[in-house]
Amino acid sequence: MASRSTKLLCSAAWLAETMLLLGWSCGAGAVPATASGRAVAATTAVALDARTALAERPQDLYLSVVFNGNDTHQLVHFRRTGNHFTASADALHRLGFRLPPDATGQIALEALSSVHLSYDAATQAIAISAPPEALEQETVRLNVAANPLPKPTASPGILVNYDLYGARDTLGTTNLSMFNELRLFSALGVLSSTSLAQGIGTPDSSVHPDAVRLDTTFSRSFVDRATTLRAGDLISGSLSWSRATRLGGIQWQRNFALQPDLVTFPVPAFFGQAAVPSTVELYVQGIKRYCSSVPSGPFQLNTVPVVNGSGQAQVVVTDALGRQTSIAFPFYTSGQLLRPGLSDYSVELGFLRQQYGIDSFSYSAEPAASGTLRHGLSDWLTVEGHVEATNGLVDGGVGADVQLWRAGVVNAAAAASRDGGLDGQQIEFGYSWRNETFNVSFDTLRSYSAYRDVASRESLPPPRRADRALAGLSLGRVGSVGINYVALAYAGQPSSRFAGAFYSTTLWQDVSFNVSVNQELGNGANRNAFVSVAMPFGRDVSAMAGFEHDGSSNSATLDMARPIDPDGGFGWHLRTQDGNRSQSGLAEAGYNGDHGQVVGGLQSFAGQTIGYGELSGSLAFIDRQLFAARQIDDAFAVVSTDGVAGVPVLFENRPVGTTDAAGDLLLWRLNAYQSNRVSIDPLSLPTDVRIQRVDATVVPADRAGTVVKFGIQRIAAALVILHDAAGRPIPVGSRATLRAPGAPPTVVGYDGMVYVTGLGAHNLLDVDTAAGPCVARFDYPVGARSVPRIGPLACTESRP
Repeated sequence: MASRSTKLLCSAAWLAETMLLLGWSCGAGAVPATASGRAVAATTAVALDARTALAERPQDLYLSVVFNGNDTHQLVHFRRTGNHFTASADALHRLGFRLPPDATGQIALEALSSVHLSYDAATQAIAISAPPEALEQETVRLNVAANPLPKPTASPGILVNYDLYGARDTLGTTNLSMFNELRLFSALGVLSSTSLAQGIGTPDSSVHPDAVRLDTTFSRSFVDRATTLRAGDLISGSLSWSRATRLGGIQWQRNFALQPDLVTFPVPAFFGQAAVPSTVELYVQGIKRYCSSVPSGPFQLNTVPVVNGSGQAQVVVTDALGRQTSIAFPFYTSGQLLRPGLSDYSVELGFLRQQYGIDSFSYSAEPAASGTLRHGLSDWLTVEGHVEATNGLVDGGVGADVQLWRAGVVNAAAAASRDGGLDGQQIEFGYSWRNETFNVSFDTLRSYSAYRDVASRESLPPPRRADRALAGLSLGRVGSVGINYVALAYAGQPSSRFAGAFYSTTLWQDVSFNVSVNQELGNGANRNAFVSVAMPFGRDVSAMAGFEHDGSSNSATLDMARPIDPDGGFGWHLRTQDGNRSQSGLAEAGYNGDHGQVVGGLQSFAGQTIGYGELSGSLAFIDRQLFAARQIDDAFAVVSTDGVAGVPVLFENRPVGTTDAAGDLLLWRLNAYQSNRVSIDPLSLPTDVRIQRVDATVVPADRAGTVVKFGIQRIAAALVILHDAAGRPIPVGSRATLRAPGAPPTVVGYDGMVYVTGLGAHNLLDVDTAAGPCVARFDYPVGARSVPRIGPLACTESRP
């Protein structure tokens, strides 16, 4: 805005010069009419010349700027000469103009390409419009994932998962087995050990016990790096053309699960230009996915990762005048690719695990190492590599995933090995494409000569040939159909090739029909065909009838079940099967409770009947409490209400239980490294408590537990009724203060009532009234579970 002194000086100068000119003409005396007209005209011309000369004088103005419809919220210094405006090069750079590198000093705005000005003297503002080619504006990025880093918590604790199974048949054979996992966790990491024990009792009363340790691993995760460090028993990283191995050692591995909001594959982007402030809307497959306002200038709109395969997106730009521009663009997304600059890797060093599941501590004496890396070079190219080695064996290869615009993704790899002087090679090639209606993919893996990998030390060598192809077509209401082909061949063994087809549809009222056929090529007798019809009933009950042809046998099956609710409840399962070779039947029932799951049943097959039972659950020791719960595979939490029992707890706004007598409740199924909302119902709390919060966002670590507290504190409080010496209630508004360190004053309410907290067994209450101070004495019943009413008390003693 122009300075006030500048305006006053300009106005005063114009007024003074005009008055002087008019005064000179009036003081000249009377003149003839014609002379008078000429004099007036001359005077007017002189005045106009003076005003023009004054207008042509440069003025310094400080104006607010509206640039291409956007309020810049800047006060910029301009120099005005008549209707011409100039500004410094620095000011124009800040506004976004593209200027020559050597531009300095004052620059006339009219000299810039296609620039239009509109000066408003009343508001001291200037509106500037310029085309995109004259600007250097920063591109506004829209719909960018924030990807906040989770801050997980873990409290020290111990967890034992168990699964007990027992069975006995009509021959008198008994089978007992137990799988268990011992897990120790804290903020430092998780130590987990699994084992399997079983015993078989025969009719001659002999027992054959056996127990084996499976895996023992310590893991620690680093959320900011999205990596996990493991020590102990582990599985090496692998690619589609390499094989994983079990090792005992150490592993450093990328773990994208630590950042659930991270989008790992390339997301298509749309680049546009808004001439004026506008609204941008994004539609993917006809569904509105995003809407935001943008200022004038270039913008980049990222699509949302809701389609895996070929899709269609539409961007609608609506400017301030309501004019719409719609642009459609196709795209293709694939989870096979990594976004540019993102890497996925795994590095291992250790000793090969031998006889896994048979021997608890059998490891190779020779060390082994492996490394795997995938890296996104661009939106359409991801490169990968793998290398591994052990005594006398080295194996390595490279590969790539390439997106062919909208034509799908091609993957190819080549590897070579040397094992004790014997060389071998392996190649892989694959292709995949999909959209909402059709999908097709195939891949082939071939090995040549003496190709070996580290997994060959404990299992078969890689297959000589492994082919797979499939295609599927969605027909809408008509159903879906698909075909597949699989071929597998190992050195020294006959090859096997299978082809299959399936069709599924919904007939009416959720009644589904499925048919599938699988045929071994080259062996016409090995054919399997299955037809089924499934129908749902009320209360989660469903029934299925099926017919199966397998080789030379036929069988019919009738199945009816009500699955056990994972959130708790009863379930059952009935099945009967009748064929030309055998008959079988099953009757099973189970219950899933807060402290575990129990299942029992009878099964008949080939003239034998087996009775069995299973009990699974967990025991968790955390926050100095022991809890019995269902099996806990991932993260969990203990809600503590600080000893207050019977408080309802909600998880994601759904009631999940109430706290026990100790004021605790175990939530057994939380999502690790994600925000889990846990809350309590404050209306159920007693009146003598103070609470800091009623809800909490819990982010637990993987396979660990955390304690959630709401800051509930019991307070010794009472409602005290005060009367004066005459028995009248203390007046409203009087101030009462408990005689205790740091006690705040309290206002007396109606009928002499005052709410006092922080009480002890014996209390003094100082009261200030309009008639003067007084003191009330009273005792508080220690251990009260509610807010007692005490009084009326006589407040008559004067304050010492």
